[in-house]
Amino acid sequence: MTALAELAVGASRTTVLVEDLTRTRIVQYAGASGDYNPLHTDEVYATKIAGYPSVFAHGMLTMAMTGRVVTDLFGADKVTRFGARFVSQVWPGDTLTVTATVGEVSDGIAEVTLSTRNQSGQEVLSGYASARVD
Repeated sequence: MTALAELAVGASRTTVLVEDLTRTRIVQYAGASGDYNPLHTDEVYATKIAGYPSVFAHGMLTMAMTGRVVTDLFGADKVTRFGARFVSQVWPGDTLTVTATVGEVSDGIAEVTLSTRNQSGQEVLSGYASARVD
């Protein structure tokens, strides 16, 4: 495990979260979370009734994939805060990449900003995390 705390303030690390997000993965998340909203699982409902171009991923799926980067960097037991704002929808076929940037390290706590973007460079999630560092 490599902690961002080893990097200088302002340093960043970019990680690919998923390449070509599949509908299967979205449905698997629905099953794991219990969130079977038809916007995420029913193509006919999403397109014909709700007017979207397709089903789309749960915001919390995007947040979970982003959060995995934080726990991989610091360890789950070190994370003290994690939050996000859903900026844009994530569609089947999207490739998502997160950039984690060290904002500050003070009193044994690293503050990190997170920006998850799709293959077009559009931000889909804006987030933050704090973690204890040794």
